Amino acid sequence: MTEDIVARVLRQWQQVHPGLDTAPMAVIGRLNRCAALLQQATDAPLVREGLTRAEFDILGTLRRTGRELTPGQIARETFASGAAVTKRLRVLEARELVARRADERDRRVSHLSLTEEGRELIDRLIPHQLSYENALLEGLGGERRAELAETLAELLVLLEGRLGGLQP
Repeated sequence: MTEDIVARVLRQWQQVHPGLDTAPMAVIGRLNRCAALLQQATDAPLVREGLTRAEFDILGTLRRTGRELTPGQIARETFASGAAVTKRLRVLEARELVARRADERDRRVSHLSLTEEGRELIDRLIPHQLSYENALLEGLGGERRAELAETLAELLVLLEGRLGGLQP
């Protein structure tokens, strides 16, 4: 196996600070690098549709939950700030992919749903996106993918518990 960029960084730190425990960097550095590369790669098909990853996530959230959501619920589901969700919703509404309905009891609250056009777009995109992402992971066999997914799930639960990211 060829050396990755993180291995080079770890070796450089060992030269500068022999004995320094760089084990956390070996994991976190690789996760960060993989996340950055995957983000770039997986956004490519979405850009062709005129969507950002964040907009795609909102459409996907509305589709997979199968019900209206408030902007706050969407923010929690997509791990985004309220302001970021508001900005993205404006774009999706302007494209007529998302519809907004005011709450009958509290006019300050809005409920969002997919329009027919939004539902058609996400239903058309999701199989292509998953196929594309599958191709990115082709070098890992099914067993290795399952193992990696399980290890990452353990890490995620650990981090969510420690960093308070768990949502009811």
